[in-house]
Amino acid sequence: MKVEHRLATLNDAKRLFELRRQSINELAVKGMSIAEAASSEEKLTVPGMQRKLSELEIWVAEIGAKVVGWGAIRGDRLKGLYTDPEFAGRGIGTELLSLLEGLMGGRGILAARAEASANAEEFYLRRGYERTDSRTLEGAQPIRKRLP
Repeated sequence: MKVEHRLATLNDAKRLFELRRQSINELAVKGMSIAEAASSEEKLTVPGMQRKLSELEIWVAEIGAKVVGWGAIRGDRLKGLYTDPEFAGRGIGTELLSLLEGLMGGRGILAARAEASANAEEFYLRRGYERTDSRTLEGAQPIRKRLP
């Protein structure tokens, strides 16, 4: 299984939106209530994804011509990381996270920051992130990792 990474384009908006929705519906419910997952899913639309593509640096993971994951950064912030449920547990998310951290570190950023949803918190903690503050009103856990 050869995974390629590339910058996302506007043409990817619909697939990125669909992948995020699938990831939340099938994977997030393992770590959060169905109501929380539904609320999170409702926050983004295809036009919203198109806006994200102009506001964030989004990288995709592809196998063949199929986008199987994506991650987004802005400055020192990780703004999203999603894997196609069909490919979950195969290292796609870990590879994307390493790519994004490498990009940030290469730009002189000393620490990556994020707000982890309840379902993703353990994923980040296992990869060296630490809790930095109390949960947000929305239930996200602020986290941070020093970059090499």
